[in-house]
Amino acid sequence: MAKYLLLKHYRGAPAPVNDVPMDQWTPEEVSAHMQYMENFAARIESTGEYVDSQALSPEGTFVRYDGEGRPPVTDGPFAETKDLIAGWMVIDVETRERALELAGELSAAPGAGGKPIHEWLEVRPFLTEPPTITE
Repeated sequence: MAKYLLLKHYRGAPAPVNDVPMDQWTPEEVSAHMQYMENFAARIESTGEYVDSQALSPEGTFVRYDGEGRPPVTDGPFAETKDLIAGWMVIDVETRERALELAGELSAAPGAGGKPIHEWLEVRPFLTEPPTITE
């Protein structure tokens, strides 16, 4: 089995087919979307393929070490839009093909009007061993 991270982006990925931002959905549309996500997770949990999932707020803060006792907090530098992650799901599957299949299903979560979003998801394998450097 291999672990994959399915990343949902706020911005930066190609536009989904049903490209209405979630903050413009009705409460019923948000509930339907969340229910789809919960049902999807429950289904793949029953097959042993689900590991974890979390949704993230669009807000964030950059922090760095700047000497003893003084971590500066700033609202910049700003990440590129490709780095603005809405949430993730970790799966543990037999093959890359299965990871892609599950990502395709997750992409069909309903959005505005109850129609599938068909959003783009980033599929990234977990690093299992350090990369080999060859001269």
